[in-house]
Amino acid sequence: MTQQKFTVVEPRAPNHLDISAVISGLRLARDVWRAAHQRHAELGTHGFPSRRALDRIVGSIGAALFPLRLGPAELNPDNEDAFVEATLESALSQLGAQVRLNVIYADRELDAMTVEDKVNEIIAEFATALPRLRRVLDSDVQAAYLGDPAARSVDEVLLCYPCLIAVIHHRIAHELYRLGAPLVARIISEIANSRTGIDIHPGATIGHSFFIDHGTGVVIGETAIIGDHVRLYQAVTLGAKSFPSEADGRLTKGIARHPIVEDNVVIYSGATILGRVTIGKGSVIGGNVWVTTDVPPYTTVSLSNADMATIPQVR
Repeated sequence: MTQQKFTVVEPRAPNHLDISAVISGLRLARDVWRAAHQRHAELGTHGFPSRRALDRIVGSIGAALFPLRLGPAELNPDNEDAFVEATLESALSQLGAQVRLNVIYADRELDAMTVEDKVNEIIAEFATALPRLRRVLDSDVQAAYLGDPAARSVDEVLLCYPCLIAVIHHRIAHELYRLGAPLVARIISEIANSRTGIDIHPGATIGHSFFIDHGTGVVIGETAIIGDHVRLYQAVTLGAKSFPSEADGRLTKGIARHPIVEDNVVIYSGATILGRVTIGKGSVIGGNVWVTTDVPPYTTVSLSNADMATIPQVR
């Protein structure tokens, strides 16, 4: 066999690149943007909450909520309290630093003492809420275990199910959103979205025993209200039907524009529910349907049932 010969090509020295024009162009783009948004006053005065830091913080809080399952392997019931104490002391201090940046960003006119008082109040109320969050998350874990025949244990649900990643992040984010740190809360929700494909705005209110089966593609809008014992499947959208505008053309912020889903509702994959409509308790929304009007309690809606005939549901 004839041996092939290969020619070794020496790498060429990189050409010198004069990037001064690029730097000048980027500076001009920043100046134009800052002038348009009246941001000159903030230059050099403050940063923004860090996505990387908040990712670590939420991981630590999750470990403090579920130490024997989400904490380090060497933990046992004898040392978990010490772990929770040390973890929360560190995590809450770090969270306070991120909340401080959010508070300053929201109102640059606040004096330093007022900022610290507000940050301390938010962190104290958030810490006080953690036992309640743990109890609600326990109900979410139980709902997932009972609602999925493939689940072999509650531990499997907590360790493996993407919906629990999304729900833990949401419960934490919603508290911070409610307490006055919306930018921090939104970053936390987007961390969960990037990991799971489940997009829950931190403003959404969700009752206990909540379960999203599979979950990819689920979208839950800012003003959505979800009751207790609600189950969703993948690709469900609880969205807005329309977006009212101000006189200058900007979208109106903060109005209630997403659905209300009452207790014991099941919404199957691909369903789209838009606007401030109410899905009555005990109802079942079938896959791939489009709902833009209220649904009475104990109603089944499906593609083959366009008149939404009311039938009793077996529970």
